[in-house]
Amino acid sequence: MAEKKSIEKVEREYTIPLRAKVMKVPPYKRAKKAIRTIREFLVKHMQIRNRDLEKIKLDKYLNQMIWSRGIQTPPHKIKVKAIKEGDIVRVETYELSKKLKFKKQKEEKRDLKYSTLSKPEKEKKEPKDSEVKVEEKEKTEELKEKKENTIDAEQKYEKQKAKEKKHESVNKKPIQNKKEHSKGSGAR
Repeated sequence: MAEKKSIEKVEREYTIPLRAKVMKVPPYKRAKKAIRTIREFLVKHMQIRNRDLEKIKLDKYLNQMIWSRGIQTPPHKIKVKAIKEGDIVRVETYELSKKLKFKKQKEEKRDLKYSTLSKPEKEKKEPKDSEVKVEEKEKTEELKEKKENTIDAEQKYEKQKAKEKKHESVNKKPIQNKKEHSKGSGAR
């Protein structure tokens, strides 16, 4: 008879040496090699069939810790916690750096805030369609009124300027040439 295998959960902690493998590759490939070395180490020690590296799932904070100092200088060793569930192994950092701890807390706080947001609060934040339509109509009416008012004001201003120009040209005489003007004053 076929028996169901219960999924066993195995947890182990490892300090993985990276220096020996990482120093053999050029500097511009070292962080990538460190990630690959972690996977190879865990495939061997967690007894994964066919040595399939894709069954090792690295935590994003572990990845950030490897890459934190750049591609050329990954850490020489790293302490990890490996959890095997069935054939898949999840790997997390055992200790986080201060920056990554802060970043993780910030993300957890943000996720908690959005997950605890209740439905009534969400509904309050998102107005109903009918309310939005009424508000849009009011805004468009206000914009039309403003445009009309500005057009009227411009026309009135232009009329006023035209009147002023008309009156100026009637009252003022044309200016004579400078030579004629200077002869009349008697100065040479």
